Formats: sequence, C-alpha cells, structure tokens
Amino acid sequence: MSVLAGKVAIVTGAGSGLGRIEALELARQGAAVVVNDLGTSLSGEGASEAPAREVVREIEAAGGRAITAYGDVADFAQAERIVRAAIDAFGDLNILVNNAGFTRDGMIQKMSEEQWDSVLRVHAKGHFCMIRHTLAHWRERGKAGQPIYGRIISTASDSFMMGQLGQPNYAAAKAAITHLTLSAARECLRFGATANVILPRARTRMTMASTWAAMYAPPASGFDSFAPEHIGPVVAWIASPHAANVSGNLIQMWGKHVRIYAAPQPALDHEHDVPWTVDELQKVLGPFFANRKPVDDSFALPLA
Repeated sequence: MSVLAGKVAIVTGAGSGLGRIEALELARQGAAVVVNDLGTSLSGEGASEAPAREVVREIEAAGGRAITAYGDVADFAQAERIVRAAIDAFGDLNILVNNAGFTRDGMIQKMSEEQWDSVLRVHAKGHFCMIRHTLAHWRERGKAGQPIYGRIISTASDSFMMGQLGQPNYAAAKAAITHLTLSAARECLRFGATANVILPRARTRMTMASTWAAMYAPPASGFDSFAPEHIGPVVAWIASPHAANVSGNLIQMWGKHVRIYAAPQPALDHEHDVPWTVDELQKVLGPFFANRKPVDDSFALPLA
C-alpha cells in the first residue's frame, strides 16, 4: 500500500516547478491532492487556471485523485476557502505543503515599497494564512474527539541564512517563514502533528531567472543534481508516518544530498570578570573579530 493512502494534501503553488513535482509525488504515494495555483508569472503578475488544471489531469491520468482550488494564499478569506475545498472534497486535511511565492529582486537602495510588500505578502502572509486555517481545522477535529493526522511543510531557502545580495525582500520573507513554521511546530504538539521547513536547491523558473542560472543548468551528461524531481520524495517522506516524530526542523536537499540544520549555535560565549566598558569589550571582541570577514561573500550576487 502507498505510504500516504487515505491522506489529503494541499500543495500551494503547485501549477509548476517544485509545487508540481511535490503534488505529483504525494499523489503517487496515495494522497488525494488539492492543487492550488494562480498561474502567475515569476514576478507574480497575470493569472491562469491552466497550470493547476494540467497538474490535476496528470494526477488523474496516473490513477490518482485531485482537484483544483484557485485562490490567493495571502488573502485570509481565500486561504480559508482553499482549506475548506480539501475538507469538502475529501473529508479532511492532513498535509499542507506551502510552496507559493515569487521574487522581485533588487538592491535595497533601489527597491520600491511595492517590491518589498508584494514579496513579503505572498511568502510570509501566504504561509501564515494557510497554516492558520489548517491548524484551526485540526483544533476543531480535536475538540470533536476526531483523530488528527497532521503535517505542515513550509518552503524556505538558504537565502535567508546568507542574506542574499539583491534579494533582501525574499531573504526576509524566507526568514519569516522559517520562524513562523518553528512556532507552528510547537502548536502542533497538542495535536500530535508536525511542522517542518524545507530548503530545496533545484532548477526552477526562479533559479533559472537568477544570476545562478549557470549553476542550476542541466549537465551535458551524468547525474542531474538540481533536477526538481529529487525534492518530491523528501516532501513525501516528511508527510508520511515515517516522520511522525520529526518536527521543528530545517531540512535541505538537492540531488543525492540531504542536510539538517541545527538551531543557531554561539560562536562566542564569554562571561567577563568585571563590568563591561568599551575598553574591556575591545579586549575580548577585538581579537575574536580580527580574523573574521565582516560578511561572508561566498554566495554574493554581483551588483546590478
């Protein structure tokens, strides 16, 4: 029997890229899937129902069950309707994969208010709205004495750890997603549910439109480390009963590689024997920072 047989999943941003791969894999593992996508451009413009419908056709052609649920995940009421669509169609909601988002890159000194607001809205608020309504559903099931099987999977990026040059809005949004999901993991404890963050590295329209496009391009031969298909099984594993005790984690994957990030660790932890002054701080912090770069520029994008 498939590992997710009988489960119901929502995948946002599932009309293309990683969302599509995740939706197909969850369906392959037996889940009924609600495919959410507005069909927008890379920068969040325009709309089309065609991408989500095509993913549903793919799932049904392979013998799976799926429906579309159009809606803006960052609109509180529309997000609630997406959650309700899963419950009305399939009787429950067990798995939420938050993937919807777009980029509007730029340097801070040139960035418009709209560039900032739109990216924070779709990523940070979009994740919040979907998580909020999912947790509300599980709370109601719990109050009614009904069993709960719950998995929240949020999509962030190691861009938030780097403070990626040229993507301050995207990096800030992904940091917000990460800590929102870690907070959700604590709330999930009362339901016996889990919440985790994935940090995928894969070839998508977002990465292929970036300065990193050459790195993500398909190889001329051999193993394709950045094929998006590598991400599907990890999402399905987190969603499965195998990961019942896996919660509050940052899980990165690409190709054949998986990496788990621990909580931030102190780089210096010093208790002084006298009260601090500027001179006393210099005695301790001066030597510590003397051989450290002000910023790790190993991942920096060129100035535009």
